Amino acid sequence: MSYTPHGSHLIAGEKVQSDESFSSAPISGPANTFSKGTPDLVAKACEAAEDAFWSYGYTSREERAAFLECIADEIEARATEITEIGSLETGLPEGRLQGERGRTTGQLRLFASHIRTTDFLDLRHDEALPDRQPLPRPDLRMMQRPIGPVAVFGASNFPLAFSVGGGDTASALAAGCPVVVKGHSAHPGTGEIVGDAITAAVKKCGLHPGVFSLVQGGGRDVGTALVQHPLIKAVGFTGSLWGGRALYDLCAARPEPIPFFGELGSVNPMFLLPEAVAARSEDLGKGWAGSLTMGAGQFCTNPGLAIILEDQAQAVADAAIAALGSVGAQLMLTNSMANTYREGVWAIAQTTGVRELLTSMCDQRNATPYLFMVSGDDWLSNAKLQEEVFGPMGVIVTARDVDQMLTIAKSFEGQLTATMHMDEGDTALARQLMPILERKAGRILVNGYPTGVEVCDTMVHGGPYPASTNFGATSVGTLSIRRFLRPVCYQNIPLGVLPEDAQDI
Repeated sequence: MSYTPHGSHLIAGEKVQSDESFSSAPISGPANTFSKGTPDLVAKACEAAEDAFWSYGYTSREERAAFLECIADEIEARATEITEIGSLETGLPEGRLQGERGRTTGQLRLFASHIRTTDFLDLRHDEALPDRQPLPRPDLRMMQRPIGPVAVFGASNFPLAFSVGGGDTASALAAGCPVVVKGHSAHPGTGEIVGDAITAAVKKCGLHPGVFSLVQGGGRDVGTALVQHPLIKAVGFTGSLWGGRALYDLCAARPEPIPFFGELGSVNPMFLLPEAVAARSEDLGKGWAGSLTMGAGQFCTNPGLAIILEDQAQAVADAAIAALGSVGAQLMLTNSMANTYREGVWAIAQTTGVRELLTSMCDQRNATPYLFMVSGDDWLSNAKLQEEVFGPMGVIVTARDVDQMLTIAKSFEGQLTATMHMDEGDTALARQLMPILERKAGRILVNGYPTGVEVCDTMVHGGPYPASTNFGATSVGTLSIRRFLRPVCYQNIPLGVLPEDAQDI
């Protein structure tokens, strides 16, 4: 490997070591040593971020746009090293990492373009009405302002797009908020290179060094210290339901509660409607198998569930079994994730009423596909079947009739996505499902598969709990910037005192 990690934290532009260390777990070759995070380092990073906010929070939109573009350039300048160490740490193929790097730099540039216009500021102006009776109206202006330092937790399954320089970081920086990142220990070398790129961009743009800090690894005490630090004003998180819920509770228990924007878990149900299944059951089974096993099923939008009328289910199942049978063992991102997958599969297999359609053996860091079937009655009687199993496992839920299909739809907890596969003859049923799915999911698809999230203005990557902890937010797309802004109303403020963007309303 040509790149040798320095193994340090990045605290306000400085490489900092701590007394303890941890090692990476590459799929091959020697492990690298990294300094381990501590609550004291978190405190220093948060204090630097607060100091930086007094200048960075008041930069112009153009200054922040140029900074975001500089970060993208610095990441691309390290492309070879990122792909090399990323592949070793995660087992992801080069093509996937190159694509993810492009998504990461693309969303940085998208936010740069987004904040060059004022749409995100939601500028409003009610002019003074001094002669209004019975009372005059003052001059009132409103705009969105950055909230302050933001904490970001790197995700395990996306070492670039949802990690150190990913969407949470990009949207917070675009809003004018300094960021403190807790890097994920599954890919510390990848995070380090991206952290170095952001630090280089901070220096090139002449910004306060506290705009960005990276604390590597560390135990629960580090995460706890970060979300409970009084200078942190919001948290962005992508991870497990149990981990996210614990951090959410800590945020709510603070003397000053703060918003926790967590993306936690989703089974992403697909409803295969009767006319579509009658016309193309084989294609539906094959398409589902392809989406289910993409990236070893390690996508938060993995469609883990298919709801089908019971007299049509076997045809789809047979096609899915045939397609899944040709999929070999796939390397998972970490040993821990592989173990959790096996435990989840075993728990589903032991559940009353669940029938095994395709089983296999997977060991060590590998995952192989599993497929199960359960009746609608058994599904409705066991809420545990709604729990996400992160990996290439699918469950077919058979509905005895259309009414039970609608009942199953109503039974779901919040989801990131919900899909309908339909033909023209399914329109009436789709109309019945649509208001249910709107209440259950942040993104609704027809005749597609939810794996693959477009980074754009209209994307919603979020949903009712437990898909996310804030149903009004998204962690992907330009709307995600709103998480780190708050409205401020200015009453009778002289133009020379107002923020520049509020002067021209």
